[in-house]
Amino acid sequence: MALFPQEALNPGVRRREVFGWAMYDFANSGYTTVVITAVFAAYFVGGIAGKAPWATFAWTAALSASYAIVMVTMPSLGAYADLRAAKKRLLVVATLACVATTAALALAGPGSVGLAIVLIVLSNTFFSYGESLTASFLPELARPEAMGKVSGWGWGFGYFGGMLALGLSLAYVLWAQQQGIPADRFVPVTMLLTAALYGGASVVTFRLLRERAAPATGALGQGGLRAAMQRLRMTFTEAWRYRDFMWLMACAVFYQGGVAVAVALAAIYAEQVIGFQPQETMALIFVLNLAAAAGAFAWGYLQDRIGHKLALGSTLVGWMLTCVIAAVTTTKGGFWWAAAIAGLCMGSSQSAGRAMAGMFAPRLQVAEFFGLWTFAIRLASIIGPLSYGAITWATGGNQRIAILSTAGLFLVGLVLLMKVDVARGRRAALDADEAATAAATA
Repeated sequence: MALFPQEALNPGVRRREVFGWAMYDFANSGYTTVVITAVFAAYFVGGIAGKAPWATFAWTAALSASYAIVMVTMPSLGAYADLRAAKKRLLVVATLACVATTAALALAGPGSVGLAIVLIVLSNTFFSYGESLTASFLPELARPEAMGKVSGWGWGFGYFGGMLALGLSLAYVLWAQQQGIPADRFVPVTMLLTAALYGGASVVTFRLLRERAAPATGALGQGGLRAAMQRLRMTFTEAWRYRDFMWLMACAVFYQGGVAVAVALAAIYAEQVIGFQPQETMALIFVLNLAAAAGAFAWGYLQDRIGHKLALGSTLVGWMLTCVIAAVTTTKGGFWWAAAIAGLCMGSSQSAGRAMAGMFAPRLQVAEFFGLWTFAIRLASIIGPLSYGAITWATGGNQRIAILSTAGLFLVGLVLLMKVDVARGRRAALDADEAATAAATA
């Protein structure tokens, strides 16, 4: 059996086009790995803000501001993309804007806190737009019964892009440190490297990925953003038809909140609680990314075989186990076990959720539905880390209690997932497609 079977794709879709789509996951992963997690975050706190008491709060506030902007704007932007068949055009614009603002981070040096915050808010906002828009192509590429594996192809491949960007950046940083070059000179170079990789790899996406949708006709097709808002209001008015998608969004708010804690705070927990050295933390991040790539890729095949709900639910159980191990272990070896499980669950849970969202999205509203999906994920990105920080503060800095409490987010997500009926949710999407076809031909 072929590893990447043509039978997994919709009629008319070639494997080279899916490779182009997956290249976007490869392209944008460097942004999250280098800018948000590994390099610029630490430089902002220690170099730009000079380790001021408010520095960490300013960083998290900047990220939260970008997530709030995306929450407010992405659903209507997605509806607009559907109505105007503009997913690819908007993806190009979002990508160019993210690449430009990421490169501009090279201008942020010691003391330029305001500039750095503005550029982080902008770059992370445009990154989120691109992430949502590229996800909305999934239902056009994959057959419904193969949505899991095709989503896993992209998500798994994406982690290698993040590792490449991080590897190039760290290689340069180590060389620069040996030459006595200070951080305010070598960190800007890593921003330029990350922006160049993002922009260069995304060119493959723009060359190979097709826009298959057609612009809407009639009144909705004539009104631009106003029509998009009208479409969005209609969707919320008819939310009862898509209750399984709504339950999935509620589930995502909680379990993605737990994932956001792992992304934002795993390195901090490893060093401050377990006693990892910086070079050990770097090795941990690399291994975690490898495990995440393997998990996303393999779990996609399993998801299509055992069902979306069971596949996602099992990863949430794995996440709860991760939190418990991390909370009780006192050794580096024990934490490596937690990190390995977290890596496998990270890629698989995020890929599985994306595939389920694709199953529930009507054909003419895929960008809108993925805009709503992005709303849920960005809300989770605010709730998860803030709840972790609040519990740490309330317990006098006890991060073990905070990480154990994060298991509660995954538990709530698992309970909400039980409300989802995959067959009913898919039926609602197909019914919407039939109604739209009937209206167009009437």
